[in-house]
Amino acid sequence: MSKCGGCNRCGTHFNPILEGDDGALKRALYKSMGHTDAQLRRPVIAVVNSYTNATAGHVTLNELTARVLDGIEEAGGVGMVFGTIAPCDGIAEGHLGMRYILAAREVITASIEVMMRAHRFDGMVLLGSCDKIVPAMLMAAARLDVPAILINGGPMYPAVYKGKHWDGNIVTEAIGWKTRGEITEEEFAHIEDIAEPGPGSCTMYGTANTMCCIAEVLGMSLPGSSTLPAISPARRECARETGRRAVALVTEGVTARQVITRDAIHNAMVYLLATGGSTNAILHLQAIYDEAELGQLPLSAFDALSHQVPLVASLYPASEYDMIDFHEAGGVPAVEVEIASLMKLEAITVAGKTKGELLATRSASCRPEIIHTLGHPVRHEAGVAVLHGNLSPLGCVVKPAAVPEKLMVFRGPAVVFNSEHEAVDAIMSGQIAPGSVLVLRYEGPKGGPGMPEMYKPMKSLEGMGLSDSCALITDGRFSGSNRGLFVGHISPEAVDGGALALVAEGDDITIDIPARTLTLHVPDSVLAERRAAWKPVEKTVPRGFLRLYRRWALPAAQGAVLADQEDHS
Repeated sequence: MSKCGGCNRCGTHFNPILEGDDGALKRALYKSMGHTDAQLRRPVIAVVNSYTNATAGHVTLNELTARVLDGIEEAGGVGMVFGTIAPCDGIAEGHLGMRYILAAREVITASIEVMMRAHRFDGMVLLGSCDKIVPAMLMAAARLDVPAILINGGPMYPAVYKGKHWDGNIVTEAIGWKTRGEITEEEFAHIEDIAEPGPGSCTMYGTANTMCCIAEVLGMSLPGSSTLPAISPARRECARETGRRAVALVTEGVTARQVITRDAIHNAMVYLLATGGSTNAILHLQAIYDEAELGQLPLSAFDALSHQVPLVASLYPASEYDMIDFHEAGGVPAVEVEIASLMKLEAITVAGKTKGELLATRSASCRPEIIHTLGHPVRHEAGVAVLHGNLSPLGCVVKPAAVPEKLMVFRGPAVVFNSEHEAVDAIMSGQIAPGSVLVLRYEGPKGGPGMPEMYKPMKSLEGMGLSDSCALITDGRFSGSNRGLFVGHISPEAVDGGALALVAEGDDITIDIPARTLTLHVPDSVLAERRAAWKPVEKTVPRGFLRLYRRWALPAAQGAVLADQEDHS
């Protein structure tokens, strides 16, 4: 970057690779697309647009990209757009595609890295909305450490069915209702037609909206921006302001790692626990922490905070309040006002102010039934928790915010499955008795491979009327849309010889959330005999990236990131 900041009068370029004779070919290539000498002397801002009309949360991003470009131009920069993939969890669920979803996070991060390093852009605006795209973009920002800012596409409005708000997951539950004869085929078709009423990220507080909110808490998105509805005029103006701020970040020299710090990650962890967000956010925060070269973020750090942070907001599916309700209640800033005493207020943000300076201008929620106070929380324990025990010595994750009170301590016999499909078939055919602990194994980062979500088994339990009388534990993941007693991310995973691989049909298992334990009631001597006879289940996957992911993925307890032997030796 030139010291004069790209003064057009002296002809110096802001971006050094565009200067002098060595920059002539690069300038010529840009000019072939209509860029001018005057533009090329300005800060060159990459606009990373994950638009696709194949994913509901991303179908509006071309319009937002246009507004971002306007803002960049107004602030004296020049925007250049490139794309990346954006697979939809909902469309990938229940088949081989789901095994690619978490792995896609690494592909997206790498694709942004490649384009940014190849073109040496001065800064970037990241546009994404859905489950793995937003964390991947934050990972890329942390890896590259350039000026960066993220804007999400916004949540969709809820469906309304029989006077109640729903998100698209009503369809999966309706399959169970139809199977049990509670609704007709015609009613099922009606539910399908109204389930997703418009564009945006699904209106539940799942991984997509959790991570969009966390981007704001981290300081990587403009304050108040993450919950603006997808179709709101305010989101378009926010996109324009995001473009303006991208140029300011470059001229001010503020890079991603100045924002994504230990303090910022702490704030994100506190917010996640206080709102009962998706358990997947733990994996993603670990990955972002790693990319920022802050070291490893252990599950024990989440566990320690979970004893200090109460649940102050409970959102759909843990309650009836959806993302639009949350936005109207004040959204992220209103939660931050309530939990400010637990946060690191010196953390800086892309808005150019510290977290404390921003919160000084904010007020409490206008809907206290949605966002509670620290003194009168929804629950005195955090909405996300970490369990340990002989079934998961490295830790596993549970979401108390979505667990009925009567299931907080649960003991039952194991019903064992080596794949998601086996479990769904058993549930839907009426083979599961109330009081069971379903054990879904060989679904971790390596065993799955790809650590797929056990979305469908949990929704099948709901549809079959078993979600308040059964538990499900797995080395796979869960969708943020799930509710009931579910424990995921069990580490070590079954394929690595974790104790989950040794569970036999009928073994007693206890899940004790208040005590933070997951216990298999089988003597060590018996487990040793089983281990001597154990052989891992190996699943066939197509040739390509998923095989590479299986080879190099770290355990769920370390964020399931791809291992770099230099960085993770």
